[in-house]
Amino acid sequence: MSEQKNHAEDDFEGGTESTEGETENTQEKGQENSGEIEHEPDHELPSQAAAVHQRLRMDGQKELSRDSMALLWSAIAAGISMSFSMVARGIMHAHVGDIPAGFLIECLGYTVGFIVVILARQQLFTENTVTAVLPVMSHPTPGNFAAMGRLWGVVLLGNLIGAALSAATFLHMPMFDQATHDAFRTLGEHLMAKTPFEMFASAILAGWMIATLVWLIPAAGDAKVWIIVIITYVMAIGEFAHIIVGSSEMFYMVFAGHADWNDFFFVFGLPTLAGNVVGGTFIFALISHAQIRGDLEAQRERKQGLIQRRHPLRATKHKGQEMAGKRTPQRKGRR
Repeated sequence: MSEQKNHAEDDFEGGTESTEGETENTQEKGQENSGEIEHEPDHELPSQAAAVHQRLRMDGQKELSRDSMALLWSAIAAGISMSFSMVARGIMHAHVGDIPAGFLIECLGYTVGFIVVILARQQLFTENTVTAVLPVMSHPTPGNFAAMGRLWGVVLLGNLIGAALSAATFLHMPMFDQATHDAFRTLGEHLMAKTPFEMFASAILAGWMIATLVWLIPAAGDAKVWIIVIITYVMAIGEFAHIIVGSSEMFYMVFAGHADWNDFFFVFGLPTLAGNVVGGTFIFALISHAQIRGDLEAQRERKQGLIQRRHPLRATKHKGQEMAGKRTPQRKGRR
């Protein structure tokens, strides 16, 4: 785990390489008064995109190293919380009826689950298609791939368990009137009207939008809730398939006898899961990582040049060692 943690931090200045910087700073303290040190800003990232990438990558590395049971319980909580989207939208659908702007109004309810999950920092599968992937892209080792597979499996399982528990509770407990139950059924039937390929295609865009949301959150500040509402509201009015929100509706349909498990897995589940992963991982995360690769190289070159300017004797000695290594070694015994 310590090696994985180092990988999360060693790409930019200010990460684990700062250990060397601390040694250098100790040596430099005695030289500051003589004016021999060229002052440059420390811990400076080469671009804003690189700063966001580093923060998300380090968050992802922390998630990769978390205990499986802790991940599972957080994911179950997220699955339950995401069912609030179905509840809020269903209640609003039951009340607004067929008024002209009813669809646009009820779609506001879709945003509720995402607000709860993201602000509570619960484990949502589509969110981990970005954060957990970035450290693997930076250091594609077998251990990191295995950790990502474990994280995805545990979080997806927990989200589905939470969604199933919520759907069963809403169906069998006297929580809602008949109009709201009819609204839940209407939402599920509307979702099932899509073909598997339509599910897959719309899920790609949903995965992209959730990944964009994750990328924007670190810089959102006090506008974080507005960012969540705007992006997820567009997902709702665009009817883009999301694996966890849709699972709440599909579980309800299956438990109520309005759909079967074939509909759940092959019409909705697998196409939507594949689309979310493609949109969030293979498109957004790859592009986001590619845009900062040049920043990575530029940062390393700048750091190496700074070390050489601060410690010319060490740089000269290192260069001499490299040249010595290229020479043909002398025979033993000759003087």
